[in-house]
Amino acid sequence: MVQAFDLTGQRVAITGAGGGIGSEAARLVASMGADVMVADLEAPEPLADFLRSQGKESVATALNTTDRAAVEAWAEACGEVDALIDCAAICPFDDWNDDGWDEVAGRVFNVNLQGPLNVTRAFFPGMVARKKGSIALVGSIAGRIGGVRAAPHYAMSKGGIHAFVHWFSRRGAPYNVTINAVAPGPVATPMTQGEDFQPETFPMGRMATAEEIAGPLAFLVSPCASYINGAVLDINGAMHFS
Repeated sequence: MVQAFDLTGQRVAITGAGGGIGSEAARLVASMGADVMVADLEAPEPLADFLRSQGKESVATALNTTDRAAVEAWAEACGEVDALIDCAAICPFDDWNDDGWDEVAGRVFNVNLQGPLNVTRAFFPGMVARKKGSIALVGSIAGRIGGVRAAPHYAMSKGGIHAFVHWFSRRGAPYNVTINAVAPGPVATPMTQGEDFQPETFPMGRMATAEEIAGPLAFLVSPCASYINGAVLDINGAMHFS
């Protein structure tokens, strides 16, 4: 059973690696044996330095996932990748009646929907050629129930992630390529800092930690999840049951 969580000799690409969940996911899959290619809007060099200090191959890249050409160039530079974890996302807590909201909504859709589509398309051909691969995306409780404090652009974008996972899973399945997602409740990261979530009212009396989301993401790209395909895993401390 221990081998089912072993990523030794595998290569994992992670976007949004400069943030809380992405950074913790990178550290975790490296501890499971993987080499890790990490990317974010600003190259997460300190993270790559740490991973290299642990004896792992790691390269940090500055990447805007909404730029399809840049994503495809990054995928080519990464080489043969066994797993992709996409954590790049934004979550503005604005109101749809605010001035400029339409422009913000367009950016949310670009980052949270076009970005995952770009990275999935970029890495999929290589996985098909090797007849193996796993992809893990980040949805949200907002995509299930509209969220806790989420605005409509974020809820819509995360619901789109869930639908994309269902759609894509049957395209990858014939090639032994799986795609799944996690749907976290509110997580204590810089993205949610300063927002009035009132975690004392949550069933577990607190928000999730980034580590508690990184673990399920690592599981979904591990051999232990080899027959899980098209699933959206709820991680919300009993706030919602799908």
